Amino acid sequence: MANFQLAGSPEPFLLVDLQKGEKIFCESDAMVMMEANLELGGSLRGGLFQSFMRRFTTGESLFQQEIKASFGNGQCLLSPNLDGDMQILDIGQNQYVLSDGAFVAATEHVNVSAKVQTNIGGSLFGGNGGFVVMETAGQGQLCISGCGTLLEVDVSAQNGETTIDNGHVVAWDSSLSYSIGLPSSQNRGLMGNLFNSVTSGEGMVLKFRGNGKVVICSRNRKNYVTWLASVLNLNNNSR
Repeated sequence: MANFQLAGSPEPFLLVDLQKGEKIFCESDAMVMMEANLELGGSLRGGLFQSFMRRFTTGESLFQQEIKASFGNGQCLLSPNLDGDMQILDIGQNQYVLSDGAFVAATEHVNVSAKVQTNIGGSLFGGNGGFVVMETAGQGQLCISGCGTLLEVDVSAQNGETTIDNGHVVAWDSSLSYSIGLPSSQNRGLMGNLFNSVTSGEGMVLKFRGNGKVVICSRNRKNYVTWLASVLNLNNNSR
């Protein structure tokens, strides 16, 4: 099986070792470097319906890159589209749910698919954990990315509910139950909770229960993307 490892810091590359005949899948435009024995192509992985689900509901690319060791062993370097850290997850005994834009690459027998969730009430708020989420299946390795530094938070049933800001969640154990709501845990009523959300500066949050881990990032991805878009727009207008 292809092997993933991180190389460099503070914002690493994903270094992939492939034996002849092996292949990986990665987000569009993730390839930075590859050796001569490797071949790059595009794939509508999961079929046309799944590809359109990923593209128009979670922001992932329609076509994923496929890198195959067609002519012998080789290495390639990958990187995410946005600044930040990466983490490699072992898929098999544990499966994960991914937030928008977290997927970087996966080995051949790991599938990342879009799934309509049953948490319809919370889904109305959109964002991470919206109507459609990305879920893993299969066995192998998966690489995810997030803005800033990544950190694992252990959620324990003994500690009750763990609340995490929506924009800082990258991935979580699929065994965890979760809901989407406002940050207040007190019964202030709808208007009271909305007022508390506005005055505290916090928007929507994810509330996790059970036993498992949540991978979070130190920078709010939505705020970062908004800031980056404003900078690019400012540069374009100044020309």
